[in-house]
Amino acid sequence: MAYQQKLAEKLLVLNDRGQGVLIRMNHIKKVCADPSRRLSFLTEKSMESAVKYINRKFPNIDFRGGSQQLSLIQKQKSAVLEVLSRFYESFVDVMEFRDHVYELLNTIDACQCFFNIVVNFDFTKNYLDLITTYASVILMLSRIDDKKAIVGMYNCAHEFSNGCSDPSYPRLGQMIVEYEHPLKRLTEEFGPHTKVVTEALLSLQRVYPRRNLPAEQWRSVQLLSLLGTPANLLSPASCDTMGCEYLPMEVMERWIILGFLLCHNSLNTNTASQELWKMALRSGLYITLTRDEVINVHKLSEEHFDGMKGYNKRIADIKECKEHTILNCGGVHREKRHFLRNALKELTKVLEDEPALLGPKALFVYMALSFSRDEVLWLVRHSENIPKTKTPEDYSDSHMAELLFYMERLRALLSRHSYIVQRYHLQYLSQFDALILNDTIQSIYVCPEEESVLMTSFVSALSALTLKQLDSGEEFDLRAVRLDWLRLQAYTSVGKATLALKDFPDLAKIMNMTQFHTKMMDSMEELLQETAELSILCFYPRVFEKMFSQSSEDSSMQRYLMAFPMVCTHFSKSTHHMCPEEMELMEKQSLKLCVKFLEEIAQHTCSVVLEISAEQSNLHEQLLPKHCAQTISAARNKKMKKPVPKKGEVPKEKPGTESHRKDRAVVTNMDKMHLTLTELCTSYSMCSDFTVFKHIIVPSEFLISQLEHRLSKIFVRMANYNPNTQDILRPSELLSGIHAYSTSLNILSRYINVDIPRLLRSVLLQQTQPLDSQGVQTITTLYTNWYLEGLLRQASSGLIAHSPTMHCFINQSVENEQNFKAEEFSDICELRALAELIGPYGLKFLGENLMWHITSQVGELKKLVFENMDVLVQMKANFDKPEMMSSLQKRLTGCESVLKRMTIIGVILSFRTLTLEALEEVMHKHCPFLMGPIESLRNFMATDSDIKARNSTENVAISVYELVSATGLRCDIDPALVTAIANLRTDNSSTEEDYKISCLLLVYIAVSLPTLAVDPATFYSREHGGHQNNVHCLATAINHLAAAMFTVQNKNIEQHLKEFLQVASSTLLQLGQNVDKVEIKNRDSVYLLLDMIVEESPFLSQDILESCFPYVLLRNAYREVHRTFIHTMG
Repeated sequence: MAYQQKLAEKLLVLNDRGQGVLIRMNHIKKVCADPSRRLSFLTEKSMESAVKYINRKFPNIDFRGGSQQLSLIQKQKSAVLEVLSRFYESFVDVMEFRDHVYELLNTIDACQCFFNIVVNFDFTKNYLDLITTYASVILMLSRIDDKKAIVGMYNCAHEFSNGCSDPSYPRLGQMIVEYEHPLKRLTEEFGPHTKVVTEALLSLQRVYPRRNLPAEQWRSVQLLSLLGTPANLLSPASCDTMGCEYLPMEVMERWIILGFLLCHNSLNTNTASQELWKMALRSGLYITLTRDEVINVHKLSEEHFDGMKGYNKRIADIKECKEHTILNCGGVHREKRHFLRNALKELTKVLEDEPALLGPKALFVYMALSFSRDEVLWLVRHSENIPKTKTPEDYSDSHMAELLFYMERLRALLSRHSYIVQRYHLQYLSQFDALILNDTIQSIYVCPEEESVLMTSFVSALSALTLKQLDSGEEFDLRAVRLDWLRLQAYTSVGKATLALKDFPDLAKIMNMTQFHTKMMDSMEELLQETAELSILCFYPRVFEKMFSQSSEDSSMQRYLMAFPMVCTHFSKSTHHMCPEEMELMEKQSLKLCVKFLEEIAQHTCSVVLEISAEQSNLHEQLLPKHCAQTISAARNKKMKKPVPKKGEVPKEKPGTESHRKDRAVVTNMDKMHLTLTELCTSYSMCSDFTVFKHIIVPSEFLISQLEHRLSKIFVRMANYNPNTQDILRPSELLSGIHAYSTSLNILSRYINVDIPRLLRSVLLQQTQPLDSQGVQTITTLYTNWYLEGLLRQASSGLIAHSPTMHCFINQSVENEQNFKAEEFSDICELRALAELIGPYGLKFLGENLMWHITSQVGELKKLVFENMDVLVQMKANFDKPEMMSSLQKRLTGCESVLKRMTIIGVILSFRTLTLEALEEVMHKHCPFLMGPIESLRNFMATDSDIKARNSTENVAISVYELVSATGLRCDIDPALVTAIANLRTDNSSTEEDYKISCLLLVYIAVSLPTLAVDPATFYSREHGGHQNNVHCLATAINHLAAAMFTVQNKNIEQHLKEFLQVASSTLLQLGQNVDKVEIKNRDSVYLLLDMIVEESPFLSQDILESCFPYVLLRNAYREVHRTFIHTMG
């Protein structure tokens, strides 16, 4: 009869099915309780009357009498059926599950099965699991408030659509009504099963009291210690109850509490039942139904027994146990967690040192994981519902990170050294278990055929295992052996079995041990899920986050913080195929928690790293040359024997004094930060990556992302840019500070395998763009704004002069002293530093902004040309006729404005030239092998005469010049200026008109040059190599602007510059005939402009100049300007 009933198979199938149904009920409850996810038909105002009517009349709903209330359901019947079908079918699943459980429990009673957790472990465990799962399903069903509305509304829609009720509705409706008071109904149902259930529960007496010991007793017997008995270090960990040793306490407590609630008669008749029940009541206040759904053990038990005759003593016991639990339980579990932290630490260290011990001591690992998991789950359940107690700190644990960390390390050890575990247990199975099992079978004198076949197959399967299979990488699958052992337990546990397992305890012990050994071959992951899976934390996010927060505040726990995101890898194991709807929600929740933990760890680590870097940057800043003046002055005073400063003046400490140590025991702030960094970085060494719901998580990338974001802000802040006062840090000082940060950041790579150079390249590359990845202004933008608004604007106003001799800009000697020295921001060293900071991309952005200012001036110049076009046309035609030129000159207006705007253009272009020269030097320093070919290409294009003739290869030449200019090399034609001038053209303007204006602009400039002689600021300074009012920049402006304009118009640059020289020479020679001392005061300084124009132009030569302007005048002009130069003797 037992063979036909298939009790083992039904128990396995129903337990899996029951877990799926339980999870679906939990999902429905969550959907109905969450306003954002609640079904629309239950929340719509128009459906309110229908829902109330269904709840009032359920299950006997009158469809005709309630037509007015149900009319809206009739209109939307298809939508109601579609939305509610999966919920309705879930309730039908509960009903079908109940029917199958009834049938199986009755069959087991009829078979008079024997249950003992020590003997037939799997059979008893599956039986008790089925009872608690069934009770949990019914209790969860009773917690769904909208179940009547959902079932009734679906049936109404079905009635309206098909003309009849759903076939399952009558029984389903009756079931829902019956379980309005679930415990009362369940107690009635389990009355016939009391004897069998009680027998199974009482078998826990040999297991539960031994597992429920306080930490003092664990410590006294050196539980989980491999070093406590060195002589047994290599002996295999084995006992008569292998499966019971890692059976979760929560599972046993759920069996006891729910089992005695359903079958409570034995509590009044059996003292052993009372003791076991009381022990479970004293272990905690809550047990889990599923996920985050718990039951208050004492409250539920008291309410259930209240009103029952003869249960007053049991109610008193409940109250006494509750008081005991509140008073003592928190402290007991706190001590257990403290013991387990040290025990797991020792176990992990020993096994990491000698991983071969994982073979004989695998049971210790699973026991340690199971005990630790029990304590974590107990704390999680009670942290959400802390009772009123004098010691609430017992329900929080700031050292939880350490326990989770060592749990993860043990899991990782088993996974990493699975080959060792498999090799050891393969030999154990084939060379010991198979032999002793064979001897035991031979000693059985009566053995039916079916049982004999099963036991013979055990021996055959185990004996066939060889090391060759393991070494060849063959996958082992011994699930069939374990299922056959469960079948054998079922066959031999029925009342009239020929072979009764309880009469052969040795066979049970051997097979229970063998089953554990087979799991070490093919089911290590499943066993880890049973003993170390912490997915419940996914459903207690507040508790989980609180644990992390408390651990992160404790400096001794920082090295273990990575355990929190690692625990998120467990969450995917708690899903069930019967509830795919919750997969996406759980994935989002898991990733949210994981990312939050990793970001907080990264933020903390990043803060410490950057604090160290900031301190190092401050120390480096003390070594800058600008701080040595005081030291030099003190040394000079000492040498000259000047009086020593008064005693009240504290001498300034020299750099390096912070490293002097008088006592090693004194801990500095830097020492503390390095220690904190070491602790935090140790957590990153836990793993390089892990997977959460098929997402590969790399913890170090979170740190790199944080560093990248924070460094960008720091580098920008270091520039100290103030747009109101136009203050900014010198580029060389900022570069020095960034180098100090970069050097200091490299210490991070000593602790973690992170690519710091890649990080710095990414950050600094972003700083070469106008905005970084966060859309924030960069160093490039700040310096571009400052040089345009701070330096060049004042240079255009004449407050700052360009000095060709010194290759920089300098302050003019004026009454209004500037708030900065121009040479400190524009000399070659500073511009090199600027080029290092913002690179070619940044200088390109700076150049584009410079070009915008130039084009705005060019636009104004064109307007002036247009206003004076008639006069300029005549002057161009008659430039060699002095009398006519003199009369036309008087009609010409805006000469000063033209020269002023051209000077501004020249100043801007001179600054651009300085920046490009600095960039060229930086590029030669960093990539000389790239610069060589580019220079050769530039030289080839420069010597190609066809290009200057504006042939068809012009576009190629401009493209080459763009490449050349990007590296800082000098070009005959500025490609950026060409692009800017080309963009000035409008749709209305014609090429001929633009060409005419360009030609007349050169004439305009040439005929305006004599007016410079009147300006006293036109004086040429030999010391600075230029004019005080920056008119020497006209040479740069004329050459670059002419080249760009005529390149855009495809005209010959050299020819037009020759024409300009002729007009300018003619007008300046007329200046020489003027005898008015005021008008010719700075005539010699103006003459030098012609020489400067020719010197800077790649299109003109001295021969061309001498053909239209006598060289003797230039020679005399140079002599005069040098004669007026004042020599000073130091």
